[in-house]
Amino acid sequence: MTAPPRIALLGFMLEANGFAPPATEEEFRSKLWLQGEDLLTDVRSATPRDPGGLVGFVAEMDAAGPWTPLPIAITGAGASGPVEQSFFDGFLALLEAGLRAALPLDGVYVEAHGAASATVDPDPEGVLYAMVRRVVGPDVPIVSTLDLHANVSAEMVAHPDLLIAYRTNPHTDMRARGQEAAVGMRELLSGVKTAKAFIRLPLLPPSVALLSDRGPYGAAIARGQQLTTGPIINVSVLGNFSLGDSPKNGMSVIVTSRGDQAAAQRVATEIATLLWDRRGELVANLMPIDTAVARLKEVVANPAMPPLLFADVADNPGGGGRGNTSAVLRAFLEAGIGDTGFAIHYDPTLAAEAHALGQGARFTAQLNRGEDFPGSDPLEVEAEVMALSDGEIVGRRGMIAGRKQSLGPTAWLRLAGRIEVVFVSIRHQCLDTAMLEHLGIDVRALRGIVVKSRGHFRAGFDDLFSDERILEIDGPGLVSPMLARIPFRHVPRPIWPLDPATEWSPG
Repeated sequence: MTAPPRIALLGFMLEANGFAPPATEEEFRSKLWLQGEDLLTDVRSATPRDPGGLVGFVAEMDAAGPWTPLPIAITGAGASGPVEQSFFDGFLALLEAGLRAALPLDGVYVEAHGAASATVDPDPEGVLYAMVRRVVGPDVPIVSTLDLHANVSAEMVAHPDLLIAYRTNPHTDMRARGQEAAVGMRELLSGVKTAKAFIRLPLLPPSVALLSDRGPYGAAIARGQQLTTGPIINVSVLGNFSLGDSPKNGMSVIVTSRGDQAAAQRVATEIATLLWDRRGELVANLMPIDTAVARLKEVVANPAMPPLLFADVADNPGGGGRGNTSAVLRAFLEAGIGDTGFAIHYDPTLAAEAHALGQGARFTAQLNRGEDFPGSDPLEVEAEVMALSDGEIVGRRGMIAGRKQSLGPTAWLRLAGRIEVVFVSIRHQCLDTAMLEHLGIDVRALRGIVVKSRGHFRAGFDDLFSDERILEIDGPGLVSPMLARIPFRHVPRPIWPLDPATEWSPG
């Protein structure tokens, strides 16, 4: 009788903004840290902290038949700056020791983001995959999932047998892609050998142009799925993370086949050509702050008009933004606008002060004390503490539906007697109405909502706001999609649209 396959489980997840402060060990541990049996317990629970890849992989492996899971560790800081090199080196050593202790292995699954960088090494995922291959040898299958915003290097493609990227943006398919990885693992365990084609285009699209249900990016993903037939196992279309400011930047296509290199290359070339030919559609169209003020004033004055949602995309913590720029909030306060909520503002000092004062307290709130990043300007305003929480929530919809999320000590403050703001102690983008509702805020009663998020909020607010009532604001922040303003240092050049005369052809 064949023994159940022994599969190691591990992960490292970071979307690194090259202009943000380094991601520390404290940040990783506060957001996602699972090790050993705690990892397996989490991903098999009803409300996991894991983003979804491991959850789906383990569930599908469990359903497919006997196996022996060997959980090593996973950590993730969401989106932040480059990981501190010493922490990454230490975590890599922890993973390597765990893998060696688990030998012999029949397979390895890695849950990764793909857009990491470190304060020294520009390609942590490439280093991670190379380490895994070195430990397990040339014949043990390695399967990994990636965020569709991954910045992909040739080293990242070289070592795994199968790379699978998310297909939805907002990301609602992480669990499904983990399941797909498990199906692929079972096929590789049966003896199938893969061939891969990889094309990285000189294309640097703004993040707001990468929704998966529209435009050239949506068309490329859809065409890739049509071509996933015959020898083709997977077609992954990676939008890249432009603010990574990395030598790996550029939209890319990875196609994996059952040993047919020519077929993989044909499909990769077709998808890459589609993206290149439609590159002129990959643009950002944002609304000035004063126009947003005028639109909302009109809505507040006329109850017959539907509410509006404004996305403060340049200050998206989900891309490494600080989550505390004050320009939009200041403009709304100065305009006398009310019946509006802001979610969520990162200010652990202010949140702690509100907790110390207690519910019902009135005081002068000072926002952004000690911050020195562009746009994170101080703001002083009268405030009332409406509600307090420990920030432990379970998502309602979208990316964090059914998942635990820690916001740290959290406070709902009413500013100037008319604007509701949620202040959190752990930096996150606003993904779900639960981030407001757990404090008692009636989201449906608000005339306007401002979220610090690029696009993932859409899956958490889609039952309340249709596309035509979602407006993207051109404010300050570390994640501006207006790429001509960004002082890039490390992206490969030439690259479109920074260099409009850039040329590319398949070959």
